[in-house]
Amino acid sequence: MPHNLVDPNDSLERQNEKLMAIAAKLMRRVEQGTDESGAAYAQFQRAALLEEQVRTRTHDLERALDLLNESNAKLAEANRQTETARADLTNAIETVQEGFALFNSNDVLVMCNSRFGMHMPDIRDRMVPGLRFDDYVDLVSHSKFLFLPKTETPEQWAKRRMLRHRDEHVIFNARMIWDRWVQVSEHRTPDRGTVILQTDVTDIMLLERQQRDRLLDDQTRLIRATLEHLNQGVCIFDSNSRLAGWNQKVGELLSIPVTRFRTGIGFNALFDRLREDVQFSDGMALERVERWVASQKGRKALSFEMTLHGSRVLDVFAQEMPDRGFVISFTDITAEREAVQAIREANETLEQRVMERTLELEDALAEAERANASKSRFVAAASHDLLQPLSAAKLYVSSVEHDVEDPQAKTILAKANRALLSVEHILEALLDISKLDSGRASVDIGPVSLDVLLHQLTEELLPLARQKGLSLRCVPTNAIVESDPSYLRRVLQNLMANAVRYTHDGKVLIGARHRGNTVRLEIWDTGPGIPEDMHDVIFGEFQRLNASASAAEGMGLGLAIVERACALLHHPLQVQSRVGQGTVFSVELNRSESVEERPRRAKRRKAPEEQRFQNLIVLLIENDAEMRNALTVSLEQWGVDVLACSSEEEASALLAEIGVAPDIVIADYQLDHDLNGLDAVARIRREMGDIPACIITADRSSDARASCAAAGLQVIHKPIDTNTLRQFLTSHSQPQHRSAAAK
Repeated sequence: MPHNLVDPNDSLERQNEKLMAIAAKLMRRVEQGTDESGAAYAQFQRAALLEEQVRTRTHDLERALDLLNESNAKLAEANRQTETARADLTNAIETVQEGFALFNSNDVLVMCNSRFGMHMPDIRDRMVPGLRFDDYVDLVSHSKFLFLPKTETPEQWAKRRMLRHRDEHVIFNARMIWDRWVQVSEHRTPDRGTVILQTDVTDIMLLERQQRDRLLDDQTRLIRATLEHLNQGVCIFDSNSRLAGWNQKVGELLSIPVTRFRTGIGFNALFDRLREDVQFSDGMALERVERWVASQKGRKALSFEMTLHGSRVLDVFAQEMPDRGFVISFTDITAEREAVQAIREANETLEQRVMERTLELEDALAEAERANASKSRFVAAASHDLLQPLSAAKLYVSSVEHDVEDPQAKTILAKANRALLSVEHILEALLDISKLDSGRASVDIGPVSLDVLLHQLTEELLPLARQKGLSLRCVPTNAIVESDPSYLRRVLQNLMANAVRYTHDGKVLIGARHRGNTVRLEIWDTGPGIPEDMHDVIFGEFQRLNASASAAEGMGLGLAIVERACALLHHPLQVQSRVGQGTVFSVELNRSESVEERPRRAKRRKAPEEQRFQNLIVLLIENDAEMRNALTVSLEQWGVDVLACSSEEEASALLAEIGVAPDIVIADYQLDHDLNGLDAVARIRREMGDIPACIITADRSSDARASCAAAGLQVIHKPIDTNTLRQFLTSHSQPQHRSAAAK
């Protein structure tokens, strides 16, 4: 039978119908055939064979249909069982009183019950399978039913919630509006999925609140508020190791549900769940903590670190209270430990760079120190060399000043003298700054009377103040302070001189305020004031606010010296000013425990100009020719007989030759061949007796002053002040008229 006579896709009934029709037609053809060769019989045989094949095929098809029906029945049964299981699971989840949700390992919501998100009706209909976890957190953070503090935004809450999602177990309480609370518990499944339970703990929170309100007095409420304010988790146990107090932070740090915290619960019952999730630092275990808790003897404070769930590091501190109870505090130091590790790793990589940079800085510092020392030595040497000719010039001008009658010439000499004084002040300022910068400045701290010092400075500045029409007043004080008298005088002299110099009208007031063990010395003026942006600039070298001022009014070095000297003496210096109203400089000094000031020189008296020194013999030892000549001219103009020598040997030879001892010896401190005037004076005194003597020098160091003081010799610094020299001569002006042989 050709294969295309029956369509396999037809039903069995249709195929049978076709085969029966074919068989009938074949039978009719056999019956009607007259072919004697037997063709009809062959066709009959084929028809019979075809019918057998149709019957076999029909049987196979019927069997296949039975198998198919059986498979469909089993599949339907399996589907029914699956739907039954799904319905049972859904019903089981629905019977859970809490909100339930399951997220797969890709943080996609698989299923949840109707209570999940029930506290937030505005987002409840969006809690459907397929929702991502971060979208779920975003929805919750922006829900109008979530209560957020004023200081926290929804974005900040969502960020903090996603950070908690990294932990294996998360438990925290979320506050809703209308004073409702939901406890959220989050746990990992074995396939790294996430299960979330939402439990309404409002009744528990309210009940706990009511109990606390009944039990706590005002002091307890204060303690409670303090505990809740802490960034640490705190548990307080009574003498029977039962929980008496706690804060919410401890539940968050330890991932313990709030329902586990109840007043009166035992220590072991509360912390049992930590046994498998915590790792302690070296030498510590939960059993040791339990032994410490159970100990009845005096318990020493216990401190250790523990790692919770393999990620959070807590610093734990336990301490016994007087009533035998104890307090345990937990501090999250995860960030600190991670930072320490990061710093340790950074230090390992940066150590070599730091060492290289340190060597570079040491080389640069050494070079800067060499340059600074070289600069200081140069300034000191240059200033010292300039003082010699400057002193000579002053003496020359002074020697002719009284002999000139022409008014115009007198004016010119006065201007020259003022110019020389300006140069002298500048050189002295440069020397002071050089000493202070080089670190070679030495101080001699002791008791100083402020009243005497301020009185002297006020008298010196009073003529200039009167000339400008200013009121200069110093408030008397009995304060004795601890300071170096020389540097303190220089500081106050500069501050008071600046106040008088830059004040055009009004007044200058100096006074001391007593503040406990300190004295605050203040210099007030009604000058133009100093802009605030210039308060730091004015303490630089060569800085003057009045750029048009002449050099005679200063070169801007005074405040630079003041700042450095105050730093050296540890005297705090401050400036306050209002433009157009005035300025006040203040120096803070420590009061002295001594009631007496150190011995000071007698007040200098100006010798009368008409005083002459007839028959007074002065031996002058000065190696600088110009200085020697200038001093000789000045002394001879006063009527002094001068024996001018360039060295100690020349002086000894001259005295031996004339056979007369001098009345006074004036010797330079630094002579040729590393000799000094102290040795020369000592030799002359050994040969001729205790002759009055003084030392002239441009060296203003403390060593030079100390050496002269030890020898009992007065020091007159260069450039020489003629009034100081005249005063010295006046105090020793009785001629001796001794022979050189008489000792």
